[in-house]
Amino acid sequence: MAFWQRLHRAPWWPWAVRIASLAFLLVVAVLLYRQAHTVDWPGVWQAMRALPPAVLLTAGGLALASHLTYGSYDLIGRHFSGHHIPVPTTLGITLISYPFTLNLGSLVGGVAVRYRLYTRHGLDKGQLGQVIGTSMLTNWVGYFVLAGAAFWLWTPGLPAGWQAGAMPLHLVGAALAAVSAAYVLVCAWRGGRALTLRGHCFPLPRGPFALVQIALSAANWMLMSGAVWVLLQRQVPYPAVLATVLFGAVAGLVSRVPAGLGVLEAVAVALLAGSVAADQVLAAVLAYRALYYFTPLVLASLAFGIVELRHRR
Repeated sequence: MAFWQRLHRAPWWPWAVRIASLAFLLVVAVLLYRQAHTVDWPGVWQAMRALPPAVLLTAGGLALASHLTYGSYDLIGRHFSGHHIPVPTTLGITLISYPFTLNLGSLVGGVAVRYRLYTRHGLDKGQLGQVIGTSMLTNWVGYFVLAGAAFWLWTPGLPAGWQAGAMPLHLVGAALAAVSAAYVLVCAWRGGRALTLRGHCFPLPRGPFALVQIALSAANWMLMSGAVWVLLQRQVPYPAVLATVLFGAVAGLVSRVPAGLGVLEAVAVALLAGSVAADQVLAAVLAYRALYYFTPLVLASLAFGIVELRHRR
């Protein structure tokens, strides 16, 4: 503690903070520029022009509902960490950071942008780590439940070379659902008491609250899939679209490509082209990418810039 106090009193410290802040903003600007150049903007525009306005409005509403639902994850983290940042401010920070996470990766959006915005409001590193950890955990426990149901109830028509049969997918689905079930059981067993493993303390909610986490996360993934389903104009069964979005999320995560560019499109064409023409699938996914990824990123970038300007003034 004394070291940090001496560091903050050093005459060069304010300049170091300013240089670090400028470097962070420069990195974000470069990443945004590179991201913009990887997008097939003419293809996105043509795809969206080909869709009826009512379809775009409905899909946009589902995308907005999904972003707001994801914002509730940080409200759960607010409850567990015990910080007192107002609810609207907490929700606003999440709505700014989430598009950066989607488009530039969790290190930029999930950690760096959150850190910059939360620390402005006095949140310490321990509380911030708990907020981020709770958000990530909430996101995936619901995913595992939905993936378990989707892989058990619906066997995708995988292309040649991908055929694995129904049983392996059923087993994978059961294993994923078992992870979330184990989480709920551990929370119920601990009754709200923290779990200590190898000297590390992991705060846990009570069993009913763990079910709330799963419900919110599952609702978010279902809203995301609902937007794609609407953009496909309901020509494909919803469970097929849900499984496709779930497959695409993991494929994008493994590929480490920002925003999963090209990954979701490839997965969607591979899984859905048997039911709908490939060009229609691509049009729907490009429109989804514009509505769910890029439009929120533009708005989040503007909001982030406004916050930075207000802070400097």
